[in-house]
Amino acid sequence: MNSFLIVGLDLAWGERNGDGLCLLEATDRGARIVETAHVFGDAALLGWLGTRLPPAPAPAMVLFDAPLICPNVAGSRPVDRLTHTLFGRFHAGAHPANAARCPRPLRLAAAVERVLGMRIGWESPRAARLAVETFPHPATVRWLRLKRIVKYKRGPILARRGEFARLQGLLRDGLREHFPELEETPALTEILSARWTKPAEDRVDALICALIGYQHWRHDGAHSEVIGDLETGFILLPEGER
Repeated sequence: MNSFLIVGLDLAWGERNGDGLCLLEATDRGARIVETAHVFGDAALLGWLGTRLPPAPAPAMVLFDAPLICPNVAGSRPVDRLTHTLFGRFHAGAHPANAARCPRPLRLAAAVERVLGMRIGWESPRAARLAVETFPHPATVRWLRLKRIVKYKRGPILARRGEFARLQGLLRDGLREHFPELEETPALTEILSARWTKPAEDRVDALICALIGYQHWRHDGAHSEVIGDLETGFILLPEGER
């Protein structure tokens, strides 16, 4: 039984923070979270990916919570503005991305193409080696039927801890509903019970990214939505309710 490896990556835009990672192994019978991690710097990140993913040209997928295509030097991309139109009422609009503001994501996008042989895009997820931009907030709004995103990223530490624990509980319920075939591995149990820290937050964001990729792979794109385009920037999301 062949398996397909998917990495969720909560990529830091700047040079000072770490990157959250989640490795998911998928088969036609189910999926499991193999491990989560938190690394610092381009070399550590590329090294981690290089030792987990199969060598090119074998299919695989990395889901980035960060801009991969950003031709505009200033301002924001059309897709960033569109997230505010679609998800602003849920407080789930994206931060404006431009080449001046996010040099590291664009540098890493070029590196995974060059070093790991990945292609930026979303088509043919079962057969391609893809680097895909995604965004966890709208995914949680849709999967968990939220009226507003869980506010675990800002505010006093005590409040962030409480909101993070609330998100973990909501995710446990959401996994049973949307991904009942997902195996309860030690890595999954640990990250959904960890007390809030910034690395734990980043690893949960990476988990959400990996699940977006898994849904895209499992249904061969049939239950995904792509907003934006390959010229100005795109974001892959799970589809909304019909």
